[in-house]
Amino acid sequence: MRDVSRGVPVPSRRAFLKHTGALGAAAAGLAGCGPESTIYTGGGSGHDRVLTAVIGYGNDGNWDPTLTASAFSMAANNHIYEGLVDTDPVSRAPYPALATALPPDPSATTWTFTLRAGARFHDGTPVTADDVVFVFDRVLDPDTPTLAKGFFAPWLRAVTKVDARRVRLELKFPFPDGVSRLTLAKVMPRHVFSRPGAWDEAVKGLAIGSGPYRQSAHHPKSNTTFEAFDGYDGPRPPAFRRMNWLTIVDAAPRVAMISGGAAGVQIADNIPYANIGQLERGGMSVGSGAGMNNLFLMFNTAHRPFGDVRVRQALRYAVDTATIVEVALKGHGRAATSFLDEGNPSYRRARTVYGHDPDRARALLKEAGVDGLSVELMASNVSWIMDCLPTIKASWDAIGVRTTLAPQETTAVFTKLDQKQDYQVVAAASNPNQFGVDADLIMHYNYGPENLWMGYTRWADDPVAKELFRAMDRATREPDPGRKKTLVQDYIDIVAEQAVLYPVVHNALMTAWDPRRLTGVRAQPYPGINLLQARWV
Repeated sequence: MRDVSRGVPVPSRRAFLKHTGALGAAAAGLAGCGPESTIYTGGGSGHDRVLTAVIGYGNDGNWDPTLTASAFSMAANNHIYEGLVDTDPVSRAPYPALATALPPDPSATTWTFTLRAGARFHDGTPVTADDVVFVFDRVLDPDTPTLAKGFFAPWLRAVTKVDARRVRLELKFPFPDGVSRLTLAKVMPRHVFSRPGAWDEAVKGLAIGSGPYRQSAHHPKSNTTFEAFDGYDGPRPPAFRRMNWLTIVDAAPRVAMISGGAAGVQIADNIPYANIGQLERGGMSVGSGAGMNNLFLMFNTAHRPFGDVRVRQALRYAVDTATIVEVALKGHGRAATSFLDEGNPSYRRARTVYGHDPDRARALLKEAGVDGLSVELMASNVSWIMDCLPTIKASWDAIGVRTTLAPQETTAVFTKLDQKQDYQVVAAASNPNQFGVDADLIMHYNYGPENLWMGYTRWADDPVAKELFRAMDRATREPDPGRKKTLVQDYIDIVAEQAVLYPVVHNALMTAWDPRRLTGVRAQPYPGINLLQARWV
C-alpha cells in the first residue's frame, strides 16, 4: 500500500513487473490490502463528493509512462501527467497542454515549444525545459528499453533546451503525425525521477506530474485515489475534488457495483454485452466506442510447428469467428478483415482474410506434415476474452487439434513472456488506440525488429520479417500522405498472410455511467476512462 503526502509517495510494499509486459489490459481482481486500504465509494456532498469509478483492468501493472501499456495506469496517467501536446480522448485531435501552442507548420523539421508560464508539478516545483529534455533523453536513449522509443526514435532526432521555458525538437524528416504522438511523452520532474531507483518506483506506482489530478493513494489490486491539484492552470481543469478508481476485473462484481443505487458508483468501463439492457433499464447510460480493440492470437514461432506459416494459417482458418461475434460478443464486434479495424482511416481489406474454413485448415495442416497436434492456449482472464475461449477450443478440436485452455491473470501471462518462458499460442486483448489512431504508430507498436511483441513471437530474424521491417521503414519516411497510406496497406498484407500476431475479432468497448450524476462523459474506443471533460450534474 502507498499513501501519498504532498505529492511524494512512500515506497510500496509490493514488487511489480519491471517492464510493461502488458497489452491494453493488465488484469487483477478486487482484493483489499489489509486495514490500511482506502476503499471508499461515497462521501462528501454537492460538488465536493467523491467521484467513484470501477475499472475492469488491474491497477498493479506498470505505471512508468515511458514503459506502460497497462489500461488502468495509462488512463490514470492521462489525468496525472501532461505532454507538450495532448489529444482529445475520442477525436484524438491534438491540443496544447504544457506547450502554449501547436507547431505552426507540422511539416517542418524543427518544432519549438514554449511551456505554460504557471505550470507546476504536484510537489510545487515549476515545470522547466530541463524536465522536458530529461524525459525525451530517456525515450530516445538507445541503451534504455522503453515502449515509447518505438513511437519517437524513427522520426525524432533530438530535443534540446532553448531557455528555461522553451525546447526545440529536431526531426529526421517531415513527420506531421508526430504532433499527436507528443502526448505519449508525459513530462516528468527530473529532480524526482533522476534519483537512483526512481524509475523502479515509477514502475510500481510513483506518479508525480503537472496534470489536473494528483495521485493521493495507491493500493495494488484494490484501488487508486486522486485529488484535484489546486496548482493546475492548464486547459482542462479538474471538476472533481476527489476520485476513487476501484479495480475489479471479474465481470459480475464490476456490474453489481454500477447497478441500481449500489455504493455510490457513478461510472464503470468494460461492461459485458449481456448486461447492457439491465443497466439501461436501471437508468444508466451505456455508450460504446468502436476501434482497434481486439482479441488476437500470437504464436511462438520458435516452438515447432508454429514456425510454419501453414500451421498458423490453419489455426486461423479453423476459428469460427461468426460464433464468437454472435455468442461471446452479442453482435458488438466484427471478424477481422485487416490488422486495422474497418473504421481506421488507413483501412483496406487485407489480401488474406481468415474466414471460417475447417476444410482448408485441415488441408494446410496436412500440407505442413502436421498430425495429432496438441495446443495449450495461454490466455488472459479479461472477462470478454474468457467468453471467446470456448469457441476457439471447439473450433480447433473440430479439426483434430487437441486444445487445452490455460487462462490466467494478464500480468502472469506477460511475466512468463518477459522471462522468455516457452509457450505455444497466446490469446489476449490489445488496443493500440490507447496510443493513437495513425496506422504507422499502430503497426510499429506491434511489429518491428526490436519490438517487444516480436521478441515474444521470436520471429524478428525470419527473412519475411526483415522484408516487412524494411517496408515499414519506407512507409514511415514517405512524405506524401496518399502514397504512405498505400505503402502501409501493402505491408499489412504481409502481416495478414504471416499471421504471427494478428486480430481474430475487433469489438466495441462499453462504458456505463449515471446521467443523473454525471454529464460530459464520452465512451472512448479503448480501455479505461477519461474524465477531463466530465462534470457533476
